[in-house]
Amino acid sequence: MQSTKVTRRDLIAAAGLAGLAQALPVRAEGGLVFAVNEGVTYATSTKPLAERFHDVQEDLQKLLKRPVRVVGVPDYKQLVAGLGAQQFDIAWVHPAHHAIRALKGGGYHLVGLTKGYTEYRASFLVAGTNTLKSVTDLRAARVGAPDEDSVTSVIARATLREALGGQLPQITYVRYQDAVPFMVEHGMADSGVTASGAVVKSWQDKGGKVLARSKPVPIKQLLASSKAVNGTQLAQLRSYFAGLATTESGKKRLEPLGVQGFEEFDEQVLAGIGGWLGV
Repeated sequence: MQSTKVTRRDLIAAAGLAGLAQALPVRAEGGLVFAVNEGVTYATSTKPLAERFHDVQEDLQKLLKRPVRVVGVPDYKQLVAGLGAQQFDIAWVHPAHHAIRALKGGGYHLVGLTKGYTEYRASFLVAGTNTLKSVTDLRAARVGAPDEDSVTSVIARATLREALGGQLPQITYVRYQDAVPFMVEHGMADSGVTASGAVVKSWQDKGGKVLARSKPVPIKQLLASSKAVNGTQLAQLRSYFAGLATTESGKKRLEPLGVQGFEEFDEQVLAGIGGWLGV
């Protein structure tokens, strides 16, 4: 009989998972949990989540005839744990890799993509005097990137794997996207990765260059759990969110969310993108 040795690291990991499980939201009897994750490398709205989603929450309760509770889930570990356990009945997920993983094997269906975020690209910044010509020149370079589990860094690594045949250069991660140019300016990285249009523009305005840009990837997917939402309700959700941008009242609901609207998309195509990302 094979014996199993339980290490201190195993106990710490188990305790951490237990802590995450306890931190997951508990749904009211018959109610639905709507989880919102808006990324880890951008500053988000200072308005309370309940205020921003109030009208959408009210609409969903009338549409589905069930109580709906909106909860913020900014921590990626908690997000992954919640999606894996299907603790979230509806989820608006910024990082594409975690959303696609939930679609491919976690019992979720795609409600829609977020308009304005369907062609999210990672840009590789270099100094204006840098002689690098393409991503293939980064094989022996030092690369700076935002949070390791951010979708920007996932896209950057996929781009590098494709260009370099799987051999990644040295990558150093920082918390926020707007800190990446600092690394290049002060010689801590030969190239810095960002997906922020504002950061790219500021960099170019100061004489910096964009060495390359990644393939486009849709982010901010809206998901629904197959365990909590049946086929009819899924169709209702898709119609509701896709229709928000078509009416004045819908546009007023979108304004505090900071997006243009939502659109339906093919789950199989999204799964293919996930393959490129390494999901």
